[in-house]
This record gives sequence, C-alpha cells and structure tokens, in this order.
Amino acid sequence: MQIIDTHLHLVYRPQFDVPWLANYPAIDRAWTADEYFAAAEKLGIVAALHMEADVAEGQMLAEAEFMATAHPRVSGAIAAGRPEHADFYQHVQALQSLPHVKGVRRILHTMPDELSESSQFVENVRLLAEADLSFDLCVRANQLHLAYELAASAPKVQFVLDHCGNPDIANEGFKSWSVGLKKIASLPNVAAKVSGIAVNAAPGWSTETLKPYVEHLIEVFGWDRVVWGSDHPVLLLNGSLERWVEASLAITASAAESDRAKLFNGNARRIYRLEAAR
Repeated sequence: MQIIDTHLHLVYRPQFDVPWLANYPAIDRAWTADEYFAAAEKLGIVAALHMEADVAEGQMLAEAEFMATAHPRVSGAIAAGRPEHADFYQHVQALQSLPHVKGVRRILHTMPDELSESSQFVENVRLLAEADLSFDLCVRANQLHLAYELAASAPKVQFVLDHCGNPDIANEGFKSWSVGLKKIASLPNVAAKVSGIAVNAAPGWSTETLKPYVEHLIEVFGWDRVVWGSDHPVLLLNGSLERWVEASLAITASAAESDRAKLFNGNARRIYRLEAAR
C-alpha cells in the first residue's frame, strides 16, 4: 500500500525557532526530511505534506518558502497563518506565490475558544476559498463545536480536521467525542485526518485501543473524506512511526483495497492537490 503522509512536522535548525519543543525534551531537536524518509520509505510512505511546525511568528512565511526544496518527496506544505490578524490577507497573497503551499493552519487547541469566534477570524478564513487554500483544524475534542461553527461559516473553504478531532482515549472519552465528530462530519466541506491519536492514549496502547476511534471516524466521514498522517515527530512521545503505520494498516485490513487506497493516498492527492506526489 502506497502511503502519503499528510501530517509531517519538519524542523530545521538553526534556520527556524520552534519554541514549544522545549516542553518536550525527547523530541527537542532538528527533524529533517532526509532522516524521516530514510525510515518512512521502508514502510511504504512515498510522499509527505509538511505541516507547519508552529515556528516563531516572524518566521511563518520563511518556513513555508523553505519547504519548496526540503526534499523531492515533500510534495507540498501547509503554512502557518494568523487569521485573527488584520494583515492576514497580505499573508495569503504571499502564500499564493508559492505553488507548493496547499493550505493554512492556525493552532487552536492551545488557544482561547474566543479566538476562532471573532468576526475578523471568520472573514479571513473565508478568504482562503478565493486563494484555493485549505484550512487544517487542530482542536481538542471539547472544541469540536467551535470547529463546526467555523467550517459552517465558510462553506466554500475546504477544511481538514486534524488528529481525528483529538479524542481523549486515555480517559475513555469516546462518547462525548463521537457526538461532536458526527456533527462536524455533516458538513460536506470538512474532511478528517487519521493521525495523532496515539499520543492521546495511555502508554502501552494497542491497535485494539485505537480501532474504535478510527472506525467511527471513517464511518461518519466516509471513505472519500479521510486522509492519513503520521504527526511525526510528535507521535514519538507515545509510539513510533512503524507502530502507527502497522496499526493503521491493521485497523483497515478488512476494508476494500479501493477504500484503503483512498485513505492512504488517493484522497490526499485530491484534497490537498498533490499532483507531484509519487
């Protein structure tokens, strides 16, 4: 099975400052595409999309520009952006000059809920439709209602919900998460990413631990609106790339090969417009 990783955080030092990594000493270092693909290619990962790494705000555009030549198998990038700022339109214009940039993400799960509710934030996100850029939604499970409201307010924008909506697996948070997930899945302009959930599980997680969450996500979104991502290197805080790939393949083993191909590569090419993905 060919796999396109739609959620790879590349960290190049000293070029870029990634302040939050200091909180996680186990992964507080550079993470290059050469190092990643040396391991990933052995697992069937043929291409990847760089997901903005929450660099220092003044470096957001430079990070997006840098990823154009990071590695032949880095087929695109999701750039950082600040829709709450008045100059967001100018930032989007700059991103439009970078063909490898496919979308924008603004981290929300560590921010006050009010951030995405402001009229300026919503209006600026709507601008992405004209620029043919998507918006990745990174929220906690208890913020899924905020993600729903934002996506409903910008129906012409393609949204992608990161990390299955971040269910609290360690504390058996399936019920409340599943309700919010089903609601946001009702919006046709939202796709979802099978990624990042191992870090929400207790240490020693098994494939069976994660299976109900992945299966429910696919059930409510359907095979045409799901993509796969590693969340590397964050996933290393509670697992490994090999283990996550193996779990993902095992969870979907009983599905039709045509459906699995959609999840692992086909939908990524279409939703993120990764024409160059190998």
